[in-house]
Amino acid sequence: MTAFITFTLLGLVLGAVYAIAASGLVLTYTTSGIFNFAHGAQAMLGAFLYWQLRTGWNWPTPLALLAVLGVAGPLMGGLMYALIMRGLRNTAEVTRIVVTVSLMLGMLYLSQWLWHPEEPRVSEMFFGVDATVPVLGATLRVHELIALATAAALALALRLLFTRTRTGVAMRGAVDDPDLLRLNGHDPERIALLSWAAGSTLAVLAGILITPIGGGALEATALTLLVIDAFAAAMFGRLRSIPRTFAGAVVLGLAGSYVLAYFPSSWSWTSNFRVSLPMIALFAVLVALPQDRLRGAAVRTRERYRVPSVRSAAAWGAVLVASVALLLPLMEDTAVTTLTLGLTFAVVALSLTLLTGYAGEMNLAACSFGAVGTLVAFHTGIVGSGLDSRLTVQGVLLGVVAAAVVGGLVALPALRLRGLYLALATMAFGVFLSTMVLRDTTEHHVFGHTFTIFPTGSITVPAIRVGPLDLRDGPTFLITVAVLFAAIGTGLVALRNSGYGRRLVAMKDSPAASAMLGENLVRLKLSVFVLSAAVAGLGGILMSSALGAVDTDTYSIIVSLSLLMLTVVAGIGYVSGALFGGLLAGVGFSLLVTTFNDLAAADPDLEGLYRLLGHLVTVSPALIGIGVGHNPSGTVHQIAEGYRSLRRARPVLVGGAVLEAVLYLLTLSGAMDRWWFGILTVVLVLMLPLFGRMLMPEAVLGPEEHARRLRTPPEPAGADASRAEQDLRDLDREPVLPDPTTTAHGGRRGTA
Repeated sequence: MTAFITFTLLGLVLGAVYAIAASGLVLTYTTSGIFNFAHGAQAMLGAFLYWQLRTGWNWPTPLALLAVLGVAGPLMGGLMYALIMRGLRNTAEVTRIVVTVSLMLGMLYLSQWLWHPEEPRVSEMFFGVDATVPVLGATLRVHELIALATAAALALALRLLFTRTRTGVAMRGAVDDPDLLRLNGHDPERIALLSWAAGSTLAVLAGILITPIGGGALEATALTLLVIDAFAAAMFGRLRSIPRTFAGAVVLGLAGSYVLAYFPSSWSWTSNFRVSLPMIALFAVLVALPQDRLRGAAVRTRERYRVPSVRSAAAWGAVLVASVALLLPLMEDTAVTTLTLGLTFAVVALSLTLLTGYAGEMNLAACSFGAVGTLVAFHTGIVGSGLDSRLTVQGVLLGVVAAAVVGGLVALPALRLRGLYLALATMAFGVFLSTMVLRDTTEHHVFGHTFTIFPTGSITVPAIRVGPLDLRDGPTFLITVAVLFAAIGTGLVALRNSGYGRRLVAMKDSPAASAMLGENLVRLKLSVFVLSAAVAGLGGILMSSALGAVDTDTYSIIVSLSLLMLTVVAGIGYVSGALFGGLLAGVGFSLLVTTFNDLAAADPDLEGLYRLLGHLVTVSPALIGIGVGHNPSGTVHQIAEGYRSLRRARPVLVGGAVLEAVLYLLTLSGAMDRWWFGILTVVLVLMLPLFGRMLMPEAVLGPEEHARRLRTPPEPAGADASRAEQDLRDLDREPVLPDPTTTAHGGRRGTA
């Protein structure tokens, strides 16, 4: 009986901390409609900052808590909303998700910059580990008792806030109807700002409380994912109900404690199952809870994508393969391997272009389907041993089919989910795969066969051999991956231009209208999930083969989130967006960090500067992702629009091509360094539209636009905002009837 009480109390303590973290999520979502994926990272930063003040600088505990909970926590949440979140209006769900994911990654990288991961840091309990209190015959530490009391007090306070105060009612109305809220004398922006400040404080409090309870040293990634477990509790209350959120957190904490106590010790998977339990619960809750109604009208967002023709896509694919072939003489063996890895990431990113860019469905765990394909290919498709081992085509095909089947199995229970719910469901699958399946290193005996899913925690994936084509040769592997990317990309463009692709876009714009016209949404969603998972499986196998040896961290949810973020930044609605996103995820930033580290080692006098630049490069992907709210269509769209205006300025295009050819020949002859060639090429590509406007403004802008700009003096900063406010005041004075051609179909037609 004492053991039962002990484990029950431990489960209640863990559930209390989950409840504190989840209540912060409910608070921010209720007032802004944005689900904060960076919530766990906020808790992690708060825990590290508290350790720094309390242990690193020996501040008194009350003063350290006051600084972290009274200043740092509210300031972090308030700045997040004021600088970033309030600018996400009229953006697609994927854009809002990516911005908060970028914040999470940025905070994660920032913590690793400020607190080196290899230095152990242990956060102590309040009043020490020996301060205990007897409870019902069991022993509870004072720190754990404080966590329970804090959670109970917060539950009561938040319940009273939302039901008995005008401020709480205003918080609930801030996202539902902000205009009506203004008419009642409240400022929705101020209320949302206060809610984000309070939600951030709750996240920080949860991070401070949970770290000593879990034991061990502070570790940024583990602590971020640990607080993410509170997502299940928040979804149990459907991001609205504080009582149900707390009830879900308590059930979650008790379940984890009872698994640890009563599962047989002979079960080798017990520990992994306990770690995975919150994600299993999250998936189950998402599937079980009732969903919102289908949207009846197209949602007007700021994303705009242009669909190329199949002929254009094939031509650009040929240009890609030719460019890779021309780069080969300029690259060393290590550079060939690195570029190959980047292109394999780009193949995985193509699955996101199909699923999210075309169909509007979310997948936060693309690399997890790559892991499924890799495991099946490893167990079924390797012949030979040692240096002579090869991966067969049959193994690759089986891996792709397995990834497609798993994609269908994951999609089946999640077919009724949309938007945020679907994103969380795929994230739950990805974390479950990493913590439960890929950590399984024990032998299993099934029908007389003995196998290990992930032997020794690391597997070696050899190169593929297809008859005379042996991808052990680096240049051959690189060209092959480039050809595969071009072929799959062209196929996706052909699919987008087909009737099937148009049905996908119709489902993305208005599921209700699509269903009303007779479209089977279940079959459509299932088919696109299967196709997307198959592409991700192929990319994962190629990526694993390029790496040679992979472990559980290769397919972590952080890698999948980074790939999604960079693909959205580049332009998730474009095949070229997948190319640039994959290259950045697999090559770009890691290559720059390695370069700055090498420069720091070679030049001790400037070591500090190079180290600083390396850290800035590490954080920069997240900073770029945060800015996607200002350019939701992606960088590729912006660059393409700039080059589209150069069609009437052919001398500029010809001059740019000639200059690039000269740079290539100089580098090939050894007269120019390869790094300078790369830098100048990037500068030329990005700046050529600007050069066109400077050299041939009338041709680029058009005669009318050029003449108008000559007549109109430049406006001072802030003029656009002032003019917009004046337009709104004019509309208030002189209201006009809506255009029947726009309202008859639920909104203006946007570009696909």
